[in-house]
Order: sequence, then structure tokens, then C-alpha cells
Amino acid sequence: MMLARRGYAAVALCGVLALPAGCADRDAPGGGPPPAGVHVPCADRNALRNLYFGDLHVHTAYSFDAHVFDVRATPADAYRFARGEPLELPPLDADGRGTQALRLDRPLDFAAVTDHSEYLGEVEACLTPGARGYDGASCTAFRAGGNVGQAVFGAETTQPEPTRDASVCGADGNECLVRASEVWRRTIEAANAAYDPTERCAFTSFVAYEYTANTGASSQHRNVIFASDRVPPPTTYVEQPTAEGLWAELRATCLDAGTGCDALAIPHNPNQSNGKLLRVEYPPGATPDERRRHAEERAAIEPLVEIFQHKGDSECALGLSGVVGAADELCGFEKLRTPPFEDCGDGVGAGGTANSGCVSRRDYVRGALLDGIREDEQVGANPLRLGIVASTDTHNGTPGAVAEQDFLGHRGSVDDLPDERLSAGFRAGTVFNPGGLTAVWAEENTREALFAALRRREVYGTSGPRIAVRFFAGALDDGACDDVALLERAYERGVPMGGVLDGDAAGVADGGPAFLVTALRDAGTAERPGTRLQRVQIVKGWIQDGVAHERVYDVAGDAAAGTSVDTATCALPADGFDALCAVWRDPEFDPEQHAFWYARVLETASCRWTAYACNALAPSERPEACSDPEVPKTIQERAWTSPVWYRPARH
Repeated sequence: MMLARRGYAAVALCGVLALPAGCADRDAPGGGPPPAGVHVPCADRNALRNLYFGDLHVHTAYSFDAHVFDVRATPADAYRFARGEPLELPPLDADGRGTQALRLDRPLDFAAVTDHSEYLGEVEACLTPGARGYDGASCTAFRAGGNVGQAVFGAETTQPEPTRDASVCGADGNECLVRASEVWRRTIEAANAAYDPTERCAFTSFVAYEYTANTGASSQHRNVIFASDRVPPPTTYVEQPTAEGLWAELRATCLDAGTGCDALAIPHNPNQSNGKLLRVEYPPGATPDERRRHAEERAAIEPLVEIFQHKGDSECALGLSGVVGAADELCGFEKLRTPPFEDCGDGVGAGGTANSGCVSRRDYVRGALLDGIREDEQVGANPLRLGIVASTDTHNGTPGAVAEQDFLGHRGSVDDLPDERLSAGFRAGTVFNPGGLTAVWAEENTREALFAALRRREVYGTSGPRIAVRFFAGALDDGACDDVALLERAYERGVPMGGVLDGDAAGVADGGPAFLVTALRDAGTAERPGTRLQRVQIVKGWIQDGVAHERVYDVAGDAAAGTSVDTATCALPADGFDALCAVWRDPEFDPEQHAFWYARVLETASCRWTAYACNALAPSERPEACSDPEVPKTIQERAWTSPVWYRPARH
């Protein structure tokens, strides 16, 4: 069954989707520290879950690779920006203040500042007159800024056995660890001060950091998000230079510490990892039981993956080996690298953060999900049961700054002016984008409720717009789109995005599950109405006779709607849909076969930031990129839900 709704009929879906305040935007929050860690009940608590949008990947001046490019925003500044206050960005004036003001058109519901745990202490020392090493070569180069300043500390993250700079940290490195603890204290205080503990529950902030493994110049970064402010000191690549070391540290200092601490890690930028970030490896000589436990441990600590951010899309890619299926042309979306490139095959490479080396199918989420179900078949556990989020990775302290019309870059002085943003550089320029948002279905906007949703993977990512998407699978009725009790029945008879269907469950194996997907377009604001929807797709992946397969199905909407836009005016297409809903059954469902499905929701075409940036300049001032046909001027924004997995019945 397929159902498409246009115009005002879409308002009916507001209740179905359980959006807060009848689909209206929330007011900018107040804020303040939570009283003794206890949160009062939220006024809009909803057992069928509300939708909240936020950003879980944000850097400020505490990150070594932000400060060197003139970013001066603190975590407190970043949280104020997320809540709707303006922020001044580079270029800096003679007094060190930003000269460009930016403000969100709508506040976020939640955010996490994720400054690099590495070098928090070194940055603090190099900015503190009288500190050890302040007048030395390393700190002097760091304060001079630019790429040389970044390399002072950043180059060490590429080494397999990293060390700290003794001239700054002392021979044992302890001085930098002590200084880092003070910076970490301020980070926690900023998060607590931003958290709204009142019944309005208007803003949630998470204590977090980024673990920055970059061995062999291949991204193996993770954002570590804590459930509360009961947290240990951050783990760094210097002390734990492997993912297994990070997991063990989180287990010892948080998950098993008996302090009430809870945390999860989110891998990001697999598109720059040369096949390493989402590769499945087991300890040498591991028994089948040990492999299964290892897979379960990884899945428990890393239940999510970041599919999109300002350094590109990591959903899927064209031209890679190891997967059978018709080419999905929508996999060409916002890519940092395009063919020709060397294919890693089953191996790995190096140099991904410099856009070099081989490219792997595992550099993209779809390939990793396929590897995950392959492992489930072999060891009885899926180490890559990954839910989907998206973020900005802003290094400007600007969480949620995803509007194409307002893009001022995300890396301080690297891309603070139009000529720099419209350049062809591999660390900035036209290949980059404003990034995305994480959407969370939770009972209320509190740390506890949002974190629980992240852990159960009832979340999804968007490339920026606030599209509202529900995705369920199970023993659902074909007429579910017209059912006023849609949500109650969907939760009773199936699982939401992020869930697992067991072949032993009643009504699933018999004819296969039904998939329900609903989507409501981002309404935008009065000044900037949102873009209509074009279509909804369901993407399937499965393993057959040891071979990975994928297939994409259109299940709602019209692929011909809104396919072009006038880049001179950026007027939005008149056609498209305000809401879409479908109940779909897989015509090739096999009850004996592991599989996953996720929904991809596409907007009609709209102007990319490059078109807005060029249009804002006088014709005589427009750089070469403005007339270069290879530089995209349009974009088809989208949302990707977390998958639903199917495991065959155990015989």
C-alpha cells in the first residue's frame, strides 16, 4: 500500500508522528544546572515518544585543531548558540573578536560538545604564560596558528605509538594530564549550566569528548557520549591507541566502575578510514565463544555510527567491489572522493584523512551493515548493529549550523571568507557542506530519555533539514497509514527503527514482516519555508550463499517530482509532498535469511550552499567555482533511519 498526502492534509500526521507542541518549534530555552542530578518530569512527556533534533559532534577553542584557526568559542558559547543565541565567528578583529555573526533560525533540542580529548592539557599550557613550555618551540608554533600550528600536536595522532611533548608536559606527561583535568572540569560545568532542569525541558546537553585515533592518517575517531555528569577523565589516543583500548578503558572507568556512569561511543567519518574504522577483527586465536563475546562487547559500546557530517556522506558509494546489486545512483551524494580510486577490496590502506589511499566498501555504512549480518551468521552476534546519526563536526562552536543559505564554514580562518569556502582545497572548499542533524524519538527531552533512545537506536540522521520520520517493522496491517491508533499498534505489534525482529516472533516469519514508514516535511520558518518531500525508499541488505546483496525500493512519493531548481533564484519546486506514508512488504523476504532494512527519505531539489554563496557576490567578484560546472549548485537533502534487522528462527 502507498499513500501520499499534500498540502494541509499533512497536519494530520503531526499527531501520528508525536511531534512536540503540534509540530510547532520549541521556544529558546533558559538553562541552569540540574538540582542534585534530578530532573523534574517534563510537561510534554509522551509514552509514544516525541521527536527531538540536535548535534552530537561539536568542537570549540578547547580543540587543538580549532584554536589554531582563530576559533575562540568556548563550550559555554557553543551551548548558548545551540539554544538560539548569536555567536561571532572569524575573521578576528584587532581585539581578537569575531567579525561575522551567526544565529540559528531555530534552536536545537540537544547538543554535545565533543572537543578532542587529546591535547586538552597541551592547549591549556600553550595559552598560559609561565606554564612549562609556554616560550618553547612547540607552544610558539601552536600560538602562531595555521597548518603548522595544527601539526605541532596533530601529527602525533597518526603514529602507532604516540607520545606527549616532554617540553610541554614533562618527561612523564603528567603536567598535561593535570591541566587537562581542569579543562575537563570546565567542560562538564558548561554542559550542566546549559541543561534545562525545569518542566519545560527545552534543552539537553551531554558531557562528551572525541577520541582521535588517526593511525596511518586513516580516521578511526569516536565521539564518546555520557548519560550523565558522573564521568571519568577522558580517554585519549596517547594512552590508548586502539579501539579495543578505548573500549576497555570505558568499561573499567565508567560502565563497570559502580559509579552510575554510562557511555557509548559513536564512530564517525568511516569515509576517510581506508577500511579500518568499521573493520571486524578478533584477538588472535580467539575461540568461537570469545569471538561472539567480542562482537557483543563492540555492539554494546558502539551502537551507532555517524552517517553524514561536513566532511561528507558515508552511506554508500559507487564503484566498489564486494556487494551485488543494481547501482544506486543516489550513493553519489556529497562525496569527498569520487572514482577513479583504488579499491581496498578486503584489505585496508592509509592516508584517508588526506583524501588518499584506497577506498573500502567498509568506509560506508551500508557495507559495514552487510559485514555485521555476515558476522551474525558466523559467530552468533552482530558487532556492527549500527543505528544512524548525523552531525556537523563544526570546529566553529556552532552546533546545528546546517542551513545552506547561511553557511560560513566550519573551520575558522580556513574557510571564513567566500573565496576560501569556494576554493578547491582538500581540507576546505566546495567539496565540504554544512553537515547534518541527529533526530531522536524519546519520551521527553532529558539526558536519561535521550540517552536511552540513542542506546536502543531509535534515532536517525538528516543532511540538515528537520524531516520527521517514523519506521516500524512487524506484524502490521496494510491499512496502518489510515489507523488513528497507528503508533500504539506499531509499538505493540512490531519494533521501531533500531530494533531486531526475531524469526521466532509470532506473525513475522509467516509471510514476512510489514514495514511502516511515515515522513513529514520540515515546515521551516515563516521566512524560510521547508522543502517538500519527493519520495521514500527502503534499502535492503542481505547475505546469500556468502555473497553480500543490496536493493533499493521506492515505496512512496514520485521520483519525477521536484527534480530541478533555478539556481539563479533558488525558488523551491512547486511540486512534491508535505507528507508520505506507506506500508510495504518485501517481495523477496526469506525467513531463513539474515537481513536489514532502513528508510531513506528524499526532499525535492533545492539550492546548495555554493549557489547561495555565489549569488551573494557581485558577478565581478565571483571566483572560478561559481562558473565551474563540476561544482554542484543543487542538493537533494535527505534523512536516513536506523535499520531494522531480521534474525532467522533458531531451530
